[in-house]
Amino acid sequence: MKAMVLAAGLGTRLRPLTDDRPKALVEINGRTLLEITLSRLRQFGVTEVIVNAHHFAEDIVSYLSGNNNFGMMIEVSREDVLRDTGGGLKKAAHFFLNNRESRNQPFILHNVDVISTIDLARMLAFHREQQALATVAVQDRKTSRYLLFDDAGQLCGRQSQDGKTEAVRASAKLRSLAFCGIHVISPRLLDLITEDGVFSIVRPYLRLAGTGERIVGFRADEYYWRDLGKVENLVQAEKDLRSGLWR
Repeated sequence: MKAMVLAAGLGTRLRPLTDDRPKALVEINGRTLLEITLSRLRQFGVTEVIVNAHHFAEDIVSYLSGNNNFGMMIEVSREDVLRDTGGGLKKAAHFFLNNRESRNQPFILHNVDVISTIDLARMLAFHREQQALATVAVQDRKTSRYLLFDDAGQLCGRQSQDGKTEAVRASAKLRSLAFCGIHVISPRLLDLITEDGVFSIVRPYLRLAGTGERIVGFRADEYYWRDLGKVENLVQAEKDLRSGLWR
């Protein structure tokens, strides 16, 4: 199974920790965010990974090489210009389309700066049961921006920080849920991304949902999840680790 780890961001909210290293190499309890993410992916059967890199990209390359790629086959997608989540995935599309087997198998897209106990095997099974083009892990919690879903769990739009709603599918009732930065994606999506340059993956998700494609939410309320984009969140994650909330 294949996966992509999104690790190219500047990590500005993690300064000063990211003044001399990429956010992927920031540590929790002596382990880097990249190692933690790769270990979880490996636990769920992922053997091939592509990691995008921009900020201190060579440090990531050296780190992976020095750790024997953590027993996985890992490719690094260097970005001279930050492409955001959608642009980064589009640049790495070849990794998932280079043979017939991988073209027919869903893959995982995972932010490096989130940590969770979400059962990726269960999420993958849900994705297949739903015959979805893409499945996103979501929770019922407070956030600055929400994705909107109907009662069947299909993506219908989003809501911005100022409360403005962008709807792409009609629904009598919409549920606002927070995205967790973890996706399961069918490779067919890659041929449907017409956006170019710098763009969020949410843009093609919304466009395709509006045409009837199945972009669905996997409810992950029962699982531990934390955004690691701020120093205070790293501190809290270490406390949670000591408390046994995640391993």
